[in-house]
Amino acid sequence: MALGGLAAIAGAAVIAVVALLWMPGGDDAPDTEAAVQTAQPLVTGQVANFILYERPEPAPAITFTDEAGKPHSLADFRGRVVLVNFWATWCLPCKREMPSLDRLEATLGSERFQVLALSQDKIAVSKVRDFYFDQKIADLTLYIDQTGNSQRAFAVTGLPATVLIDTRGRVVGRMVGPAEWDSPEAVALLRHFVDRQ
Repeated sequence: MALGGLAAIAGAAVIAVVALLWMPGGDDAPDTEAAVQTAQPLVTGQVANFILYERPEPAPAITFTDEAGKPHSLADFRGRVVLVNFWATWCLPCKREMPSLDRLEATLGSERFQVLALSQDKIAVSKVRDFYFDQKIADLTLYIDQTGNSQRAFAVTGLPATVLIDTRGRVVGRMVGPAEWDSPEAVALLRHFVDRQ
């Protein structure tokens, strides 16, 4: 084959590779879109107000601490589907919602899924710990962001608010307002994403 012919083939191959790299969403776009589309019928009952993203968006980088003051970041949870719940002890709907999040963690919590209940309280950590004790919260790890930066990073304007993040650290959907997160419909929606990771 002439050198001109080889150059043309090589050039076409390079163009094809570049086109693939520049396609929106990259190599996983079709699978992600399919997972979201097939999840739509599951958005019902307790999670009827859950908004699915047509295309996942990178989650903002946030930091927070545990009850011992040890720093953590959202990146620590990469590889798991994470349900991030923004809440506070002064928020009455949050108080009613927290036991269901605790039961959800007891049911689905694993190497593939975790509930990250992130307190936005500016009070002492001991007060949040007292709330956990009073409400018999046993399975949720206590995480707190006393700066409120995480809430702002996710553009959360009211509590409670919940964001679902996939194993690659991308936001799949969100919901404002409380839910019974251990209800059959909520569990079905979350299992849908866990089983596809």
